[in-house]
Amino acid sequence: MGRGGIGGAAAMETADSTRAFVKDVRRVIIKVGTAVVTGQTGRLAMGRLGSLCEQVKQLNFQGYEVILVTSGAVGVGRQRLQYRKLIHSSFADLQNPQMDFDGKACAAVGQSGLMAIYDTLFSQLDVTSSQLLVTDRDFKDPSFGDQLRETVFALLDLKDPSGIFWDNDSLAALLAAELSADILIMLSDVEGLYSGPPSDPQSKIIHTYVNEKHGKLISFGEKSCVGRGGMQAKVVAAVNAASKGVPVVIASGFATDSIIKVLKGEKIGTLFHNEANSWECTKEATAREMAVAARDCSRWLKLSSEERKKILLDIADALEANEDAIRRENEADVEAAQDAGYEKSLVARMTLKPGKITNLARSIRAIADMEDPISHTLKRTEVAKDLVFEKAYCPLGVLLIIFESRPDALVQIASLAIRSGNGLLLKGGKEAMRSNAILHKVITGAIPDSVGKKLIGLVTTKDEIADLLALDDVIDLVIPRGSKNLVSQIKATTKIPVLGHADGICHVYIDKSADMDMAKRIVLDAKVDYPAACNAMETLLVHKDLNKTEGLDDLLVELEKEGVVIYGGPVAHDKLKVPKVESFRHEYSSMACTLEFVDDVHSAIDHINRYGSAHTDCIITTDEKAAEAFLQQVESAAVFHNASTRFCDGTRFGLGAEVGISTGRIHARGPVGVDGLLTTRCILRGSGQVVNGDKGVVYTHRDLPLQ
Repeated sequence: MGRGGIGGAAAMETADSTRAFVKDVRRVIIKVGTAVVTGQTGRLAMGRLGSLCEQVKQLNFQGYEVILVTSGAVGVGRQRLQYRKLIHSSFADLQNPQMDFDGKACAAVGQSGLMAIYDTLFSQLDVTSSQLLVTDRDFKDPSFGDQLRETVFALLDLKDPSGIFWDNDSLAALLAAELSADILIMLSDVEGLYSGPPSDPQSKIIHTYVNEKHGKLISFGEKSCVGRGGMQAKVVAAVNAASKGVPVVIASGFATDSIIKVLKGEKIGTLFHNEANSWECTKEATAREMAVAARDCSRWLKLSSEERKKILLDIADALEANEDAIRRENEADVEAAQDAGYEKSLVARMTLKPGKITNLARSIRAIADMEDPISHTLKRTEVAKDLVFEKAYCPLGVLLIIFESRPDALVQIASLAIRSGNGLLLKGGKEAMRSNAILHKVITGAIPDSVGKKLIGLVTTKDEIADLLALDDVIDLVIPRGSKNLVSQIKATTKIPVLGHADGICHVYIDKSADMDMAKRIVLDAKVDYPAACNAMETLLVHKDLNKTEGLDDLLVELEKEGVVIYGGPVAHDKLKVPKVESFRHEYSSMACTLEFVDDVHSAIDHINRYGSAHTDCIITTDEKAAEAFLQQVESAAVFHNASTRFCDGTRFGLGAEVGISTGRIHARGPVGVDGLLTTRCILRGSGQVVNGDKGVVYTHRDLPLQ
């Protein structure tokens, strides 16, 4: 019985594949530990209890059958007994306090109070609660199971109550098996099971427990000071329940929505499942294995130029032959994205429109026809007699590309990687998961076995990104293509060199000598041809002498007709009475533009170097001296004279395609094509020479012709 109400189709789309079974869950047992129910003093944690009850209410509303197994009575009872003993103690007793109490006595005192709180909270949520008290010993009676099931099922048939049991982790596991639960969720004071004590920085959370793998490797920390069990008891109980066919998830009870997230299939906490061992044996390669495989295959890619060209031509043919299948998968992605409420701009970027596959195939063939970049000699020098030094291009090694929304980027990047001889790992956005999968299948299917299909790996889960970013010994370059947040986060979390740009703040400067008809064409194209593109204009700089001129007024009117909202810097704000810009680095919508007046070309250059993002900047002028100053002194990756910033694109520059645009100052800059995926190496050809303190070497350092 599906539970579409908890997150629906969109939530399942983001679910971890090993937790897809939750879509069929109906009967849920929730075990709440003492550390969740009470604080360190034994007092009830009312905030967490309230959140728990609200989640149970939501599950009931969605049609789940919910059974709650709660600890906490011992802690509540101990706190009450301590208080009673304290107020009745003599002065002598206070000097030597003895506060040890029998656990059963504490439970007896605390149980009624705990149940009263639950009943009050559930009543406020219009949920009727019922209580059944059972112990481990009850399960030794063969007839008990029949009585228990009869009672529980009768309560569940009422469609309203939440049965409430009290005892420990092992009891929860027994109940889960006895009542044929679809899942047991055990809430603890930590996020799940760790490889060691959670306080140890070296410990990592285990998302899926495999007994053969983790059983002897895990070291447990101290148990909670307020409960009777601890993580070790939970693991034993979870393994027991899973072995009887009841999946178990241990998750945090301190989070306000852990239960809901578990039932959405999100990868939180630790999953115990009786098929986990088989998953471990058949699961996709680890991040390191994928990277190593890509590197190994790339070594076999050191083929002749014609052989690598044929691979690309075969890929182009395969894309066209599989166009119908690719379009079907893409349409499914688009429909799911629309149903999930994604922004129209994102849906537009991920849509493979009619003719797109043909254009991609044409682009691949153009890359195939390019001059072979590998082993191209850049310099030859005679170091000494019969000792020749060469500097030549060579592949970088293994590239990791993380991109959002655009499945066509996968095709372009894969083609450039093959032409440049690099191994490749790809991580696309979840919104285009089907499109990326079919494109990857078609492309790798065209790669000959002599090279290996693992030359290009497709990463399918988000949690693997962190593992990949830690592989600075295997991956040579990361290229993020997406939002500013994505790029910034990657730069902050990896030692691997990152090529890309976090901002696309592009300027157009209209000099006083500009042809205003030309200026109007360029500015309108730079802003409205594709406003969401990273090479679209964000800031318009205008020479102060053009203020209140007919040409500028006409341009501003045309921008406003196109729906562009104009904000003004301090000078423009005062002169034109437009809304004042908060910051020249402020991110407005793609249909906004910042306008400012400057004194001259040098002021424009200073403004761009101070506030720009070193992406693409343009000057419109007939003054060649001003143009040359602008082109030489603006420190951006791409600088234009009398041309729209929208030309900053790998395909338009004749690179065939691009893996992205780089604003960094090391390695490639601007649109990055094949050349940007290469590095250099030094080759020395000798005839037995040795240094020997430079005594017998006569250095000539004579330039030689390239061969």
